[in-house]
Amino acid sequence: MLVVAEGTATEPQYFATFNSLQTTVHVRCVGANSSAPQGVLRTMRRLLKEIDRRDDDEAWLVVDKDSWPDSALDELFSWSTRDPSCFLAVSNPKFEYWLLLHFEAGDQAKTAQDCARRLKAHLPNYHKRIDPASFSPERIRQAVERARRRDSPPCADWPRQPGQTTVYRLVEHIDAGENGPARR
Repeated sequence: MLVVAEGTATEPQYFATFNSLQTTVHVRCVGANSSAPQGVLRTMRRLLKEIDRRDDDEAWLVVDKDSWPDSALDELFSWSTRDPSCFLAVSNPKFEYWLLLHFEAGDQAKTAQDCARRLKAHLPNYHKRIDPASFSPERIRQAVERARRRDSPPCADWPRQPGQTTVYRLVEHIDAGENGPARR
């Protein structure tokens, strides 16, 4: 599984956690040189040309809504629909919202500042670096359940409202890779 994320620290550290959980799915998370959605997509396209892909490999873009215009995320979603092995995961407002869901329901965490403040209550030393031990399989399962409940009905493209994330879909694909074919 190839993951290209706009973050160069937190996201690669988080997804490396899955490699240490004794899975047969290997997650390679690369931070893009640019946090702009087009930079993330450019990095993915370059990597897909450089690597040998197997039929069951998946490619995931992981980005934040931040203040990017909808058209930028629409471009990434459009890319993900052209190949059944390509996907998009978006956190609105930012990836830290997904991390927050490992510890609480995330209600009323609508801004980047809300997410950062509330995440620090659970991870006092958090500053774009995480301790993988803080993300146990049980906490990951809880985050998936919380995110799925907030994504109801499931968004067709990417979460347009603050306080939502589709990163849980990527985590479910990692789990599905362990237990059978991935779901779209």
